[in-house]
Amino acid sequence: MSGDRLQNIVNRLTDRLKRDVLIEQSLYDIREILQSDRAVLYHFYKHWQGRVTYEMLSAVELSILGLTGPDDCFNGHYAALYEAGRVRAIADIEVEPINPCHRDFLLSLKVRANLVVPILTAKGLWGLLIAHQCSGPRSWSRSDIEFMQRQSQNISMSPTIQDS
Repeated sequence: MSGDRLQNIVNRLTDRLKRDVLIEQSLYDIREILQSDRAVLYHFYKHWQGRVTYEMLSAVELSILGLTGPDDCFNGHYAALYEAGRVRAIADIEVEPINPCHRDFLLSLKVRANLVVPILTAKGLWGLLIAHQCSGPRSWSRSDIEFMQRQSQNISMSPTIQDS
């Protein structure tokens, strides 16, 4: 193996490690500062299918790592909204007027309130950064939203995210 090829492999692995540390630290900060029950990164693949690729939890039984969302709940319409910078703060999914499919999906995850911000790159919508409150309803403050948006921007600056 040539020295250049080996160096490229080492650089890619180092970039991925840096990305992983950045994301895990961001999720840890979200959980701790917002005192949420769960913080997750949901990454999109083709046709708006995606999965939870990172999480930080208040309790192990809340884990949804690797979970994929149902096909009919998230589509191009919602993707376009998030691609335009939509932030969604739901204080109580049981009373908020939301799509029944989305409500059922959130209830299955034991979510009672959530805060969702897009992760945007030059190529468009890469994923969603999400804080879940499972223990009960929660009003999300302007500072909560701004904090999540800053964390999303930090994550989106990672070279391995920009390249994917």
